[in-house]
Formats: sequence, C-alpha cells, structure tokens
Amino acid sequence: MQHLTILGATGSIGTNTLDVVARHPGKFKIVALTANSKADLLFRQCQQFKPHYAVLLDEDAATLLRQWVREAGLTTEVLSGAAALEQVSVLPEVDTVMAAIVGAAGLRPTLAAARAGKKILLANKETLVMAGNVFMDAVRASGSVLLPIDSEHNAIFQALPRGYNGDLAGNGVRRILLTASGGPFRNTPLGELQNVTPEQACAHPNWVMGRKISVDSASMMNKGLEVIEAHWLFNASADDIQVVVHPQSVIHSLVEYMDGSVLAQLGNPDMRTPIAYGLAYPERIDAGVKPLDLFKVATLNFAEPDFGRFPCLALAYQALRAAGSAPAILNAANEVAVAAFLDKQISFLSIPCIIGAVLDTLPVNAVGSLEDVLSADDEARRAAQQQIQSLSR
Repeated sequence: MQHLTILGATGSIGTNTLDVVARHPGKFKIVALTANSKADLLFRQCQQFKPHYAVLLDEDAATLLRQWVREAGLTTEVLSGAAALEQVSVLPEVDTVMAAIVGAAGLRPTLAAARAGKKILLANKETLVMAGNVFMDAVRASGSVLLPIDSEHNAIFQALPRGYNGDLAGNGVRRILLTASGGPFRNTPLGELQNVTPEQACAHPNWVMGRKISVDSASMMNKGLEVIEAHWLFNASADDIQVVVHPQSVIHSLVEYMDGSVLAQLGNPDMRTPIAYGLAYPERIDAGVKPLDLFKVATLNFAEPDFGRFPCLALAYQALRAAGSAPAILNAANEVAVAAFLDKQISFLSIPCIIGAVLDTLPVNAVGSLEDVLSADDEARRAAQQQIQSLSR
C-alpha cells in the first residue's frame, strides 16, 4: 500500500492521478489532497477518497470546506496556507508526493518533500527550472526517488537505459529528442498572431490542460521549460537536447544512441499513462487509457522548430546556456506575462517581448540556495510588471 500526498489535486494532473488511484484501491491510500481555492471540487474528492488532510491556500475557501466536511461527517482535517502545503509533503506516513501545483507556488512543498526523502512524482516543471541545482542536491542528499511525470520526460526516462547514471556518453547516448506538438498556432500566419485571443491560445489540439500551461504550449515556452527540466533530470547540456515538432503527439519523446538506434515511447495523448508509470514504478498497472491504434494514426510527421515563430523557445535555450539565475528570471517573467495575456492586458506576441526585455535588463547571478532563487523570482516579477505597464501607456 502506497500512501500519497497530491499537491494540486483539483488540476488536470491531480484529477488524472485520482482517476488512476481509484482503479487500484488496494494499492494506494490518499493521505492528503491540496488545492488553491476550488473548495467544491476538493470537497467531492474528500468524500470519495477520505484523506486525513485537505489543504487550501485560500483561507476563505478553507473555511467553507471545513463547514462542508463537518456537515458531511468526514474526519478530514482542513488546513490552509502555504506552510500547510509543506506540512503535508513531509508527513511520516506519506511515501509518495505527486507534485502537480502549477508555477512557482509548487517550489517550496516539492523541495520539502525532496529533503524529507519522499518518492516524488514531478509534474511541476518550475521546481527544476527555477531551482534545479538546489532541488537536485536535496534529492541526492536525502536519497529521494525522483520520477518525471511530464509525458516527454517520462518517455525519455523509459527510453534511457535502466539505472541511467547521468552520463549520456557513458551510456552510449548521443542526444535526447524532445517532442512538441507545436500547439494551436503551428500553422497560423505570423501576421495573425498579434490578434489571437486567450480562448484560441487555450484550445490545444491534442491535450487537455490548464489555461496557463495551454498558453505556454501555444508559445512553446512550455517546451522551453521542458528543455531546462531535461537538463537537470538527465544531466544533458543544451546541445544534447533537440526539440522535434511532432503534431500528432503520439511519440512522446525519443533517445538517440551512438550505434544509430533511436528508442521512442509511444501512446495516446493521455496523462494517465505517465502518472500510472510513476505510481507503480518499476511495475506497470492499468491506467484506463485506450490502446494506441497505429492503423488509425497512420501517419507521423516531424519538423524542426521555427524559432522565428516561437521566440519563447529560443529564450529558454538562451536562459539555460546563461545558467545561474537566468532560468528563474525566465520563468517568473513568463508567469507574469501569461497572466497579463489571460487578463487581456497584453497581446500574445507581447509575451516573448516582455520576457526578453526582463532577461536583458536583470543581471544573472549564481544560485546556491532557495533564497537566491526566490530573490531572482521576485526581482523578475517586478521587472515584468514594469514592462507590462510601459506597454499600456
């Protein structure tokens, strides 16, 4: 029996995780569920899975959930605030933490789980983008088991040699091929991108995701963040990671070996596959995913990414090569810019302009602690807000 805390239970990854868990009642026990403010959905999850703890960041939402839990006769203890996220990530009875909070908010509880030596199913890419060396040092020091849940990194993990030790060349690997769908604007005329709406940007052709991640996919910043994530997960340099545009989203990523072999992991675009793999590793369990019908797929296409169309991808490679605080600056500026786009304060094409300006403005410093990361994050957010205000004048 594996005892789980799910950070971000009401998001796409969280709900898919609970779907897999529900299929295997004898294998998994939910200890804690957390969310930002969706008290109604978290309450329904508490009714079904009866966790020991439920956490909401929003205090008003937590107050409402406490009332509902009490009226329903549930024994779930309702907590609130950021400190409670860390608390349920390090509980002695918890074996595994699903880190699925979107954005920088997931950094502290995920890092706490790593320091506590938990098995971490990492779906929060910002943890590695912002604080890669700090997080990986914590994983190594505690002996924590780290399994990537992003479909691309999970695919790479499966295609690398079992027991991969962080040495690409020493394991006969030439490079990693990270696939990308290209998002909803892959073929949109460049002249039309200035006027695309948040609704259009969130209409991903293959995957069902949250609004922020959907916008990142449309700009290919999501893939840029995944390049940085792959660097930390697999000890791969920027030159070792090639992005491949693959519109069908059937091949989730590939590993190219020095003998000419290329190993790929294929499957339907359904996040329950990598989630189930992470939950049961090294075994495999039913995820509720339909088998891949190769005859229906019929054709697989590939193309090099167009950095002119997707400048956010180029900015991510730039930040990775700059190292230090640059990835944290990139991530923070992107979060602020995407939020402004979703609020219809700026245009879609302003997103990379704001990120580029912030990267050009702020100094890149060494990162040796969480405080260094948070300082760079805070400074970049202020700089991004200033850029947004200058555009609106």
